Amino acid sequence: MKLGKVEFCHFLQILALFLCLSGMNQAELTRSRSKPYFQSGRTRTKRSWVWNQFFVLEEYMGTDPLYVGKLHSDVDKGDGSIKYILSGEGASSIFIIDENTGDIHATKRLDREEQAYYTLRAQALDRLTNKPVEPESEFVIKIQDINDNEPKFLDGPYTAGVPEMSPVGTSVVQVTATDADDPTYGNSARVVYSILQGQPYFSVEPKTGVIKTALPNMDREAKDQYLLVIQAKDMVGQNGGLSGTTSVTVTLTDVNDNPPRFPRRSYQYNVPESLPVASVVARIKAADADVGPNAEMEYKIVDGDGLGVFKISVDKDTQEGIITIQKELDFEAKTSYTLRIEAANMHVDPRFLSLGPFSDMTTVKIIVEDVDEPPVFTSRLYSMVVSEAAKVGTIIGTVAAHDPDASNSPVRYSIDRNTDLERYFNIDANSGVITTAKSLDRETNAVHNITVLAMESQNPAQIGRGYVAITILDINDNAPEFAMEYETTVCENAQPGQVIQKISAIDKDDPPNGHQFYFSLTAEAANNHNFTLQDNKDNTATILTKRNGFRRQEQSVFYLPIFIVDSGSPSLSSTNTLTIRVCDCDADGIAQTCNAEAYILPAGLSTGALIAILACVLTLLVLVLLIVTMRRRKKEPLIFDEERDIRENIVRYDDEGGGEEDTEAFDMAALRNLNIMRDTKTRRDVTPEIQFLSRPTFKSIPDNVIFREFIWERLKEADVDPCAPPYDSLQTYAFEGNGSVAESLSSLDSISSNSDQNYDYLSDWGPRFKRLADMYGTGPDCLYS
Repeated sequence: MKLGKVEFCHFLQILALFLCLSGMNQAELTRSRSKPYFQSGRTRTKRSWVWNQFFVLEEYMGTDPLYVGKLHSDVDKGDGSIKYILSGEGASSIFIIDENTGDIHATKRLDREEQAYYTLRAQALDRLTNKPVEPESEFVIKIQDINDNEPKFLDGPYTAGVPEMSPVGTSVVQVTATDADDPTYGNSARVVYSILQGQPYFSVEPKTGVIKTALPNMDREAKDQYLLVIQAKDMVGQNGGLSGTTSVTVTLTDVNDNPPRFPRRSYQYNVPESLPVASVVARIKAADADVGPNAEMEYKIVDGDGLGVFKISVDKDTQEGIITIQKELDFEAKTSYTLRIEAANMHVDPRFLSLGPFSDMTTVKIIVEDVDEPPVFTSRLYSMVVSEAAKVGTIIGTVAAHDPDASNSPVRYSIDRNTDLERYFNIDANSGVITTAKSLDRETNAVHNITVLAMESQNPAQIGRGYVAITILDINDNAPEFAMEYETTVCENAQPGQVIQKISAIDKDDPPNGHQFYFSLTAEAANNHNFTLQDNKDNTATILTKRNGFRRQEQSVFYLPIFIVDSGSPSLSSTNTLTIRVCDCDADGIAQTCNAEAYILPAGLSTGALIAILACVLTLLVLVLLIVTMRRRKKEPLIFDEERDIRENIVRYDDEGGGEEDTEAFDMAALRNLNIMRDTKTRRDVTPEIQFLSRPTFKSIPDNVIFREFIWERLKEADVDPCAPPYDSLQTYAFEGNGSVAESLSSLDSISSNSDQNYDYLSDWGPRFKRLADMYGTGPDCLYS
């Protein structure tokens, strides 16, 4: 009959208890030779009081305390005079002792995995005197193990990898389970391994836990991952043993066992002929089921008529073959290309060569499409020369362009004026002949780089560009001149033939054979007695003195004209003046001062000098008086007006009424009546050309005359007003004329608020004057009584 797990555990507990009870006789009072123990009044005797270890079964599930063992001394006669005491680990808390009988019991459930044994000390005391009758003895209570712990995989779950196509028995990974039970007692900690999930692909070694492949030729491309369940069981795998499981994820790693293959045997692509060089024409890819380095490929063009026109490279990320253009396409020259392209693995595994060649071939046909292209010049850069002496309209050269399309449209030429801002050149729109449009100067610009545009007549949007470099040839049109501004000095004590200056010349022209200058003195200076010139024949000349004894008091500066001629054809010349100053020099010939010294009059000033001095003094006095007068004049007011110029302000309110208070600050009479004459004020700084006396009256004058006179009066006032704006400013006046039928409606002319004037006629003027009629009328509805 098979026992269950619980029944089997109970059976083991009962069996262990029986063994403990049967061995009590040997556990009690195990004799050994011990030292004699002396008590007062008694003879010396030998007693047995040394204890070995006790055993107790773990995981006791009973309700009563578990009997462990018995302590006994030879002195104990059973009359209760001896008292037993227990101390040490777990005394009183786990283990208790009957002080009369010496029986030891365990009061708590014990777990060997928590503590395998307890060390205690026993002592027998005289109950009356409380003195020891036996020496203190140490003993051990050992916890006996039962199979109460299942195996555990402390490192699980596991992940592992194994190459695909591995042979049977290839090691994958080792799993290890641990059992907390006592490995030295029974089979509680003896573990065996088995596989619960993962057959028939993998197996496990029962004793070592090593997982191995169980099937050959496992293909990653078919299935790349497997989940295994491994069991570890104690009791050597027997029935009743405890078990634990873990999972193992096994991934098949890739090997290069799949050759690349193109999905199609041929491809066709259309590209426009205007596609720039280095542009991508197409992308092709050979399929490879492998991954990573095993799927890396290289592409190459092995045959075809486009070997020099196209090239192919690989995209490292996608492993695609990228076909690009190496040369410009021309539909008129060739309309299609055929390429034979090979794809091959870069890393071939020799173990799988039998699976076939690890390369594949395909054909790519590229069709060139015609597009409307811009005109093309016969040369990308034209070089032309023209003399700077060329007249306007001189032909410099010709450029030519044509339409490369089959239609061969006519071409018109023009110059990009951004490259010829000064418009030195023109081009014939039909023939492409370039001519001069202005006089040229090599010294200003030696080379002109212009861009010529060629556009189709039928499609002006198609524009081709050609580049022309025009070099200006030099002519001798610049005379030579001094290379610099010379500061030449001569010492007063200079000797004849002494060199005082070396001069050279420059010329803006650029003759082919270089410059050659000739120096000489002009005809009028050739016979001077002071200086001479020596031509050094190397484009320099030397200035020498002809005499000695130069005196600054006699002449402090000399001007020497020098004639310079170049070697051009025709030759040009110029006269340059060299300024030579006479200076006082030290012993080394270094100039100290070059200013003329003043002479000291031996006997006072002459009459002419005195007159000159007096004239200067008078001039200064007049100047001072003039300044003082001008300052005083500026301080005086410009207007002869003894009264203060008091100006009133217009005060504006946004209400409808208010009466006299609204206009207290402004005199409205001047706006209503032209006949009031303003006082004429004159300015000191303006002399009026027309003197006017008074304003005329405007009683029976037509309206246009009234307005003309009004403006004329304001104009004359502005001319003499020092505070008026400048004379050319716009003056604006608001004047409606005089002689209104209703005359003034303002209350400013009212003598008082209780005026006897009759305003009843206002009610006849319409609804707009009803408010005024109600205010000033005398009818029964008048607002004022």
